Amino acid sequence: MDHQLTNNNILAIGLTGGIGSGKTQVSDHFAKLGAQVIDTDVIARELVVPTQPALTEIATAFGQDILTPQGRLDRGALRRLIFDQSDKRRQLENILHPRIRTEVRNRLHQLGSPWCIIVIPLLQESAQQDLVQRILLVDAPTELQLSRTMLRDNVAADEVMKIIASQASRQSRLKLADDVIVNEGSLEQLWQQVEQMYQFYNQLADGCQNH
Repeated sequence: MDHQLTNNNILAIGLTGGIGSGKTQVSDHFAKLGAQVIDTDVIARELVVPTQPALTEIATAFGQDILTPQGRLDRGALRRLIFDQSDKRRQLENILHPRIRTEVRNRLHQLGSPWCIIVIPLLQESAQQDLVQRILLVDAPTELQLSRTMLRDNVAADEVMKIIASQASRQSRLKLADDVIVNEGSLEQLWQQVEQMYQFYNQLADGCQNH
């Protein structure tokens, strides 16, 4: 990818990966090491709290049944409504993605760091590569994605496999990535890879700043 810096001289690294690959563990460890992390999933949740315009727009588009009695978003109900209906999924993306992009750019301009991690789980599927200059993929075999997600979310195998099938393939993610962390071993092995990438991005950002 193009490694030119953003307008405010920040090297933005897009962290992505399929469900159950370990993105949160990786981003949390980057943050622990001192990296600035912007998580689009966190932003998306903030955008749909009660009183936010996005939640009102979603309820208007999909009906009041996607709200809890307390007026909060019922994520399960919304997920069931849009999962097998690509037109409804696009409708939701059209409501959320422009707002997410705006908030990411706002946060980038507030950072005082030469580089940062932007967590974008569906980076390839949502065509948001233009937000970043480099892509870091957290990769894991499908069988590990399956077992981790079943354990974490207490869901059946067929439900997880439907989600995996709806996401970009492992091969296409690997083709798009500039850097890869393979999460198929111990936590110690994962931390070691994150720490190596942390040092690499420090050096890369320094090199970009000096050009």
